[in-house]
Amino acid sequence: MELSPHLIAHTDPVSNPKAQVVGKGFRITVLTDRLFRVETSKTDTFIDEATQGVWFRNFEVPTFSVNEGENYLTITTDKCSLLFDKTVNKAKYVQFEGGAKVACDNKENLKGTYRTLDMTIGGYHFFKGKIKLSDGVVSTDGVAVIEDKGLILGADGKFKPREADTVDKYVFCYGRNYRAAVQAYYGITGGVPLIPRYALGNWWSRYKAYTQQEYIDLMTRFVDAEIPITVATIDMDWHWVNVKEKFGEQYKSANIFGIQGDGWTGYSWNTDLFPDYKGFLAWLKDKNFRVTVNLHPASGVRPFEDMYEQMAAELGIDTSVSRPDIPFDISDSEFINAYFKVLHKPYEADGVDFWWIDWQQGTKSKMNGLDPLWSLNHYHYLDNVEKPDGTEGRPLILSRFAGLGSHRYPLGFSGDTSVMWSTLNYQPYFTATASNIGYTWWSHDIGGHMFGIKDYELYTRWLQFGVFSPINRLHSTSNELQGKEPWKFDGQTERIAVDFLRLRHKLLPYLYTMNYRTYSEGLALCEPMYYSYPDAPEAYKVKNQYMFGSELMVCPITHKADKKTHLGKVHAWIPSGRWTDIFTGYVYEGGRNVDLYRDATSIPVLAKAGAIIPLGLTEGNDSGNPEDLEIWAYRGNGEFTMYEDKGDNSYVTDYALTKFMQAEGNGNYFAIEPTEGDLSVVPESRNYSVYFKDIVEGRLTVYVNGEVYDDCIVRDKCLKVRIKHVKPTDKVEITIEDPIYDSNLPIKEFGIETLSKVQGGTVANMFKYASIQKAKTDEEFVEKVKKSRFPKSAKGAILELWQK
Repeated sequence: MELSPHLIAHTDPVSNPKAQVVGKGFRITVLTDRLFRVETSKTDTFIDEATQGVWFRNFEVPTFSVNEGENYLTITTDKCSLLFDKTVNKAKYVQFEGGAKVACDNKENLKGTYRTLDMTIGGYHFFKGKIKLSDGVVSTDGVAVIEDKGLILGADGKFKPREADTVDKYVFCYGRNYRAAVQAYYGITGGVPLIPRYALGNWWSRYKAYTQQEYIDLMTRFVDAEIPITVATIDMDWHWVNVKEKFGEQYKSANIFGIQGDGWTGYSWNTDLFPDYKGFLAWLKDKNFRVTVNLHPASGVRPFEDMYEQMAAELGIDTSVSRPDIPFDISDSEFINAYFKVLHKPYEADGVDFWWIDWQQGTKSKMNGLDPLWSLNHYHYLDNVEKPDGTEGRPLILSRFAGLGSHRYPLGFSGDTSVMWSTLNYQPYFTATASNIGYTWWSHDIGGHMFGIKDYELYTRWLQFGVFSPINRLHSTSNELQGKEPWKFDGQTERIAVDFLRLRHKLLPYLYTMNYRTYSEGLALCEPMYYSYPDAPEAYKVKNQYMFGSELMVCPITHKADKKTHLGKVHAWIPSGRWTDIFTGYVYEGGRNVDLYRDATSIPVLAKAGAIIPLGLTEGNDSGNPEDLEIWAYRGNGEFTMYEDKGDNSYVTDYALTKFMQAEGNGNYFAIEPTEGDLSVVPESRNYSVYFKDIVEGRLTVYVNGEVYDDCIVRDKCLKVRIKHVKPTDKVEITIEDPIYDSNLPIKEFGIETLSKVQGGTVANMFKYASIQKAKTDEEFVEKVKKSRFPKSAKGAILELWQK
């Protein structure tokens, strides 16, 4: 049987013969001037079809030359030369323009990502030891090699095994231009899709057997508390789980590690818990929640399921005599068609937006070499394009990483993690490093899933990281005492959590623009520091530090705070230039390593000089394009183009771009340019609040279309301007003459403020401070602080701002 047409992906895998160099047992294809495909085969069998990972090879032929000897062959492009050893049929090394010679051995590979963090603590697996990340397409020596072992993806959309003796490798020769290497990878595999705007908000998720009313009450409490949640996740208890009790002892399901019960797989709503599931879904949609539902499909379709008869009929199974289980077979096109038509599309019509594919049953299927997880991700994503009304929409899934090309199927679910500091400490590195294999949209269990500890501080730090990670999905296990609702922690933790959840929602205009940047330019939201600073040794050492889009640098705190000062610490490298903490206002002159200290209310998130950050001021959990925008501007020269669309699948043509720019020279200048593109996707008018975050005072003038705009200045810790009823076609200009720039507190004043927060005996602290108090100069003050007996964290917090 043929696959349904909407399940067949577009590919263009046949390379131009003029780009190929063919010899006995090998074929080398020059895909770009810095990317080579090297195939070897004892039977001279080479692959022109698409594979699971690689879909595109038909590119314009680069200029290159071939120099062939008896044992070696050298292919030279404008950028580099590849030497191939014909005696062993291997690519040996690459020589770059300028003379550097690099072996094709991946010894300096910066690594990629991993299938799942299930059963791990930090970077270690319970049984397998240290997590071994896959290879990435970037390397510190400039040459990275990946091997494509994926099955063939035919033009009919079906998978088939490849010839057993073929070795298929891609050699990326991009030096330390890491972004270019990843972009080349997207060129052959396909790029990262634009994910829906709502997915960038806050998610609620919990493994718990909620009743319909309990879930409604919970979501209502979030709404009443003004905590914006955009995605409501319903874990596996939406369907029947107590299968033996409900339907008979004959039922059992696929088991892994002995932990999965008889009802792990299911497709019929549990009407004991959800007596009116359609009404339940309708209520969620009416309250502006998007809905995802959990799947464990390994046990197939059993006779007790509501849609068993229809599924059997689709597959030609006669149930008049017996009612056999219908086995799960994601390699069979007839089953695949029925799987979506019968089991999923009806529920999407009822209100399910996308599916959380929680596959944990291994890598084997009925087709040799086909990982069920891969097939599920591929077909589920393609199927989710087709909406119940027949239109095409913005697809989405939530599932684990399945290998090369998995970035085409966002989002990534990193699995069930333990609630421990070491787990949190591993996630920033794990998230940013995945960019090296193009995997940009990891979603972690924020707060951790199970086991571990109940720790207010850990929850706070994890949530703060979550807000500045690709997807902020709160999650926890069914343990009644392990919920991640903010009100299940002490008052201070609750207030901080609520503030950060609201901040995440406000960041949607920034995040969605970065989402478009990933889609259109191949640039990840979370990039390792060495992408921006490839020649700085320090950039490779701060593994938990990353750029968060074009404007921000994040240094998560992933260790417990000092008990006496309650300050958490993170070691950071601040690149050259001026950087300003968006929470504390601390200003740093870069080019140095420094320990950064923060209390529980924030983590270091630094805006670069000239940064412009748009934030939305929407009511409730609305994730649409806001009428009220707040702009945070950090002085310097910079620009930011905000992307907006309708949020559906028309983003290719129906979108709008609004450019903000600022300049610093003789005074400061800020402008909002007229919006370009489809103006129907943005509000008819907007209210802008522009915060000049590091300008305290100045003579400020606002112009709208060249006319002076009066009555718009408001002071609020920094210079703030509110401009109402701005049309998309208007141009706004703001000039600031004689600006007074904000600066850090004098070191003595800041030191006293910091030391006054140290807990302990007041008399003891007084004696410790006595010698410091005698300092007459800043330099003397700093030296006395260093020699004092105050806690290291207190001294460090003072010294981080000492920049002389």
